[in-house]
Amino acid sequence: MAKKGPKNPLSDEHKAAMAAGRTEGRAVREYLDALRSNKPKRGRKRTPDSIKARLAKIDEEIAMADPLDELRLIQERRNLSEELETMSAGIDMTALEAEFVKVAKSYSQRQGISYATWREVGVEASVLKTAGISRAAG
Repeated sequence: MAKKGPKNPLSDEHKAAMAAGRTEGRAVREYLDALRSNKPKRGRKRTPDSIKARLAKIDEEIAMADPLDELRLIQERRNLSEELETMSAGIDMTALEAEFVKVAKSYSQRQGISYATWREVGVEASVLKTAGISRAAG
């Protein structure tokens, strides 16, 4: 028996709209992920030098630590090493923001996302203005 195709094949227009939606969604997701990972944390800001100093101190403390403290210090060392790596890698917020600005207005309209919602997740008002999303829009 021959395999049947879909009853209602997608039109080229529909396929293009789906591809555009995936592209827009990716740009929005990447920008929001970058905003979240670069969100300022409370307290004194850590520098690469302060992290390196703490890592050196941990190496000294491990030598004299009891097993539970050693466990805690090893985890702290692992966390600090990862933080140091992400600091040196850096994120190109300019490029991500530019892609976001290109698609944000149409994405907002299609998904029904208001100005206030964008602001609540941390998107700056100036970025929304550049994207053409205003308070009056929703």
